[in-house]
Parts: sequence; C-alpha cells; structure tokens
Amino acid sequence: METTQRHGWISESNPRQESLFIAARAPLALLLCSTAIALPSSALAQSAPDQGETTTLQTIVIEGQGGDTTGSNDTVVAKRSATGSKTDTPILDQPASVSVITEDELERRNVQDVQQAVSYTSSVSVDQYGSDDRYDFFQIRGFDQTSLGTYRDGLPIPILGWTASRLEPYGLQRLEVLKGSTSTLFGLNGPGGLINAITKLPQDQAFGEVYTTFGGAHAEVGTDFGGPIGTSGEWSYRFTAIGQDASRSGDYSNDDRIYVAPAVTYSPDAATTFTLLADYNKRDGNTAYGFPAGVDIDPDTFLGEPSFNAFDTEEYNVGYLFDHKFDNGLSIRSNARYTHIDLDYRQVYGAQIDPTIDRTSFFVDGEVERFAIDNQLQYDASWNRIDSKTLVGVDYVHDTLGELALVGTADGIDIYNPVYCGRGCITLDPYLNHDIIQKRTGIYAQEELTLDDRWILTLGGRWDNVETEQKDRDTGARDENTDTAFTKRAGLTYKITDGLAVYGNYSESFQPLITSGQTFEPQEGTQYEVGVKYEPEQINALFTLALFDLKQTNVPSYVTPTTQRQIGEVRVRGVELEGKMALDDRMNLIAAYTYWDAEIEEDGLTGNAGNRPSNVPEHLASLWLDYTLPGDGARGDLTLGAGVRYVGSVYGDDANTVDVGSHTVFDAAINYEVAENVDLAVHATNLFDEKYVSTVYYGTAYYGDGRQILGTLKYSW
Repeated sequence: METTQRHGWISESNPRQESLFIAARAPLALLLCSTAIALPSSALAQSAPDQGETTTLQTIVIEGQGGDTTGSNDTVVAKRSATGSKTDTPILDQPASVSVITEDELERRNVQDVQQAVSYTSSVSVDQYGSDDRYDFFQIRGFDQTSLGTYRDGLPIPILGWTASRLEPYGLQRLEVLKGSTSTLFGLNGPGGLINAITKLPQDQAFGEVYTTFGGAHAEVGTDFGGPIGTSGEWSYRFTAIGQDASRSGDYSNDDRIYVAPAVTYSPDAATTFTLLADYNKRDGNTAYGFPAGVDIDPDTFLGEPSFNAFDTEEYNVGYLFDHKFDNGLSIRSNARYTHIDLDYRQVYGAQIDPTIDRTSFFVDGEVERFAIDNQLQYDASWNRIDSKTLVGVDYVHDTLGELALVGTADGIDIYNPVYCGRGCITLDPYLNHDIIQKRTGIYAQEELTLDDRWILTLGGRWDNVETEQKDRDTGARDENTDTAFTKRAGLTYKITDGLAVYGNYSESFQPLITSGQTFEPQEGTQYEVGVKYEPEQINALFTLALFDLKQTNVPSYVTPTTQRQIGEVRVRGVELEGKMALDDRMNLIAAYTYWDAEIEEDGLTGNAGNRPSNVPEHLASLWLDYTLPGDGARGDLTLGAGVRYVGSVYGDDANTVDVGSHTVFDAAINYEVAENVDLAVHATNLFDEKYVSTVYYGTAYYGDGRQILGTLKYSW
C-alpha cells in the first residue's frame, strides 16, 4: 500500500480509507430512537358480578403481531420498527423501506459481525474491502455509510478518525436497516441510510444458555441468561458474555474478543420502564491485507511484520433507556450513553513486486470520549376519523477524539517468499498529533396523521447545529467551524387492504465536511422513493418493493494529490426487492435483489462525469432457505440451511479503468437437537472457498474472506 499526505491527514492506500477520512472531517450522524411504546400485555372482560359474589377473572394475553420494536423475535419476520419514524409503528404503515434482522435470523446464520448480519438484506453491500477487518464496511443504496451510518439503541457510534470499535453481534437482539436519507430525524448522515443495532434487554421470563464454538483456530465460549428479580415483577436482569481466542484465514491474523454486558430493568408499573445498560468490549484484531494487483498469490500470505501488527481496541459503555406513558396519550422517552474507546494500531503495508522497494509503517495511539442523549416527547390523540401521533425531540452529542499518528518505512519484502525483518527495520516519524471536538445539537418534530386507518401522512423537519474544533497538540493551532441546516421529510402511505400498502416519500440529508486547509460547504442529499409492502394473511411474511432516486451534491474530489474541488455530484437510482417468510414451523426463506444505476454527474477537473462511482456494484442478490425435519422420538429435530450471495462487478476507481469481477459465495448450516435443550450446529461461510478479489485500489488488491467452518454446542434452559 502507498501513503499520500493530504492537508495534514494521512490516507492509507486502502480502498475504504477515503471515506473514513472524509468522515473524520465531518460531524456525525445524530441519534435515532430505538425505544418504543409497549403493547398492552393483558385485558379483562367480564360483566359485573352480583353483590357479595367473588369472581376470578381469566387473564387474556394479547400479543402484537411481529413482536415489539426492541424485543426478540422467534421467527425471521419482524413487522414493527421504531427506526423508520422514531415511534412504535408497523413497518407496513411507514413511508420508508425498513429491513429487520431478528435475533432468530442472527442465530440461524451464526452471525459473527455486522457485515454478515446484513449481507442478506436488499440494497446493502458489505465487505467491500475483503480481509480488511478493522471496521464493519457497508454501503446502503450505493453510498458508503461505514463512518456515519451505525447506531446502537438509537444513539450514534460513528468513526471519527481511526479510533473505533466494532459491535459484538452476540450482544444484540436485532438490527434494523433504514434505507434512504435520514437527517430529518437522525441528524448528520449521507443519503444512503443507517443501521440501528438493538442491545439485548432484560426479559420478564427466566431464560438462559451457555455455548461453545470451535473450528480451526477458533475457540469461543459464551453465556446469556436473565429473568425477573424477586417476586414483585418490578425488577429484571440480563447478563451476556463471551470469550474468544481465534484468528481469521490470513497468516498472523487475530480475532480475540472479551465481551461482558450486564443490564437491569426497573418497571414499577405498566407505564414506566427504566433500563440501565453497561458493557466492556475488548478486541485484539488484525490490520488490512493487501497485495499488488494482478499477482496470483495465496490470499493468506502476510506481507507485513508479525511483530508490528495489531488493531486492538478496548471499549467501555454505560447508558440508560427510559420510557414513561401518561394516561392522557402523552409519552416521554430518553436514551443516553457514555462511551470510552482506546486504540492501539500498528501496521506495515505496501509490499511491491520489486522487493527492494520500501514498505510503509504506520502507528496510531487513539482515544475517544463520547456522550450522546436523545430526549423525546410523543402525544397520541384521535378526532372522529383521524388519529394523530406527534413527536418532538432534542438530541445532543459531544465527541472528543485524540490521536497520535506516526508514519515511516520498513524494508521491502519478497512477496513470493516473505522473510520478516522485525521491529529493527521499522522507522517511525511524527505525523499527526491532534484533538477533534464536535458538539452536535438537533431539534426535530414529526407529525403522523392517519385517516380512516387507510391514509397515513408523515411530515417532519429538523434543525441541526454542528460545532467542530480541531487542535494541533504540538503547535496549539486551532481550526473552528460551525454548520447549520434545516432538513425536511414528507411521506404518504395508502393501505389498499389491511395487508397491502403503497407509499411515497421525499427526504433530505445533511453532512458537513471539515478538512484542514480548505473550507467546504456541507454535503446535501435528496431522495424520492415509491414502494409497495405486502403482509399476506395466510403466512407469516413481509414482502417489500421500492424504487428510489438519490442525489448528493457538494461532493469533494481530488484534482491534485493534495488539493480538492467541491463541485461533485453523485446520483443513484435503483430498485430493491425483499421477502422474509416463516412459511410454517419448519421452513424459513429470505430473498433479496437490488439494482443500482449509479453515476458521477459532476467531478471537478478529473473527467469522471458520467462514470460509475468506485466500488458500487450494479446488481446484488441473495437467497437463504432453511428447513427443519422434525424428530421422531429416537431422533431430534434436524435443521438444514443454505444460502447464496451474489455481488456484481465493480470499478476500482472513479475513472473506471480498473475492472473487478463479480463473485458468488455459498453459505450452509446444520443444526441437530441432540437432546432436550441441547443443540449441535455447524455453520460454513464461503462454503466452497471461492477465491475472489473484492476490490482494487491504487494498484493494491484485496481478497474476500475465505471459507470458515464453525461448530457450536449449546445448552439452553
């Protein structure tokens, strides 16, 4: 890989680094709410007894179809979400495209990271950079949302510079993907959309599991248990933890994890819930693996330095979720979280065919302190044929990033017969030593009006104020900037029947950019979308179809290695189809197809207008099917699953001179019920070990992840 200095920043020759550095200069996407209004759990119906009689009334449990917006689902189909509107609303009623990956689906596919979790979701492209496993990389509707588009429990977890951690999927109940411009409710973001991860929460019933996962260089143990505390029903708890000693397919790779997450919920009555969440997440990971393009080499080959190879993070989180409903239709909600992240990043990269050419050495010592809070007030009312749901909110994020970066050289290496030179051949010189402080305040409002339970009009607006300060620790120099914006959203849903709806929406996005030495206008985006959603009565399923037209303006592009011009414009038009079906107690089917017509409409002086943006495929398709053969007494249930994922060809550059072919990979799963409450499962990703290049960037190729086969033995109670 190569290193290019741009306005006092370092850009590794890594295919996704450009987007991270743009994000490092940009304020972050603000908050999205994941907490929702719970459905009533019981009702009583009985005529008045005669005086003096004692009558015992039977409790009737009313279950919401598709589950609530934060709880776990026992199927792959979810029909409610708080992500699309920040209110507890059926997905069918929302004028936007929302996909939910339930806890049941996460377990069926044995998801190891967020990229795997959303890999069967329409209009989401993941793992663009193959063996680069420092972050969870993803595009939504053709726009890179890696840096700004990830949320947890409605609060942002962006990537400011290099310092960031990854979500632990075993700690999640579900993930929700909102597609399209999201700034009206969630603040700073690109036009593609976002992923909201819902943390596992305490449950009303006692439960538990303990498991071990093994395979190759992978050893893992974990547990998840909880339930009510005492007999009053006011308190409940949950404890989730894993320990993992593992490596990835590449030589000298690492994927060690420790995750511990306690949670306690206090609910003194049906109207009030307060949950305290905390977690410790330590990961010892690996850096990116890149190779000279056009060279046929074993993808497991390591061309860095084993003694200088780490991407280790340590993260602490503590926060709360609060929800209270008054008797008059008024509700208040508040979500908050404090985060601390430390990063130790060491890498040697950039090996060339000529072994006499030096490689590049790179080091980062980083620290992030973040506080985020989102406060909401909701009022529900009805007048004759009209139902109203009014939401107002204020959110605030305070981010402090401190990073010391060193860059230097290391001796060259023979890529066909690597012999490592150790720490003694590595030089490092000061490069960057700075602090970035961002304060982001958002005020938003939304009105949802429903007429005759058929017409649903959604109107929203938001004002954002973003203050960014950059400070050089060595010189004391400061760079301050303030950006403000008002974004709008309008949507209309018409329910043709109770299970069939059509919708349309218009929405906007807002994404400031701060770069050292240059002042840019914020990037702005717009979206027009129409779609159809269908919930059949006969089966548990949800089908969606959407057509969209997204545009982002003020996109910067490099006209020299150190100079940018901000006259760029990128447009993506496309169609997405998705179906999730729990056909019966035995079969589940997940299918998705995406078409993206992406074009650079303006690109400064580089002559790329009319080209396709780099790393944006034209076609995406996936299919997952699992079927359970019921046990017969002597034999337990046997579940067989298989999946296929297709990613179309891409260009490795905006000039469209580097072609990267399409690839298709297969996944598989087998689960056998050994005994009551004991299961043995085997999961395989990239089953046939397909060797493919995921992208090429400035002469460096990145291979996709190879085959991984893992076995899991689990006992649950």
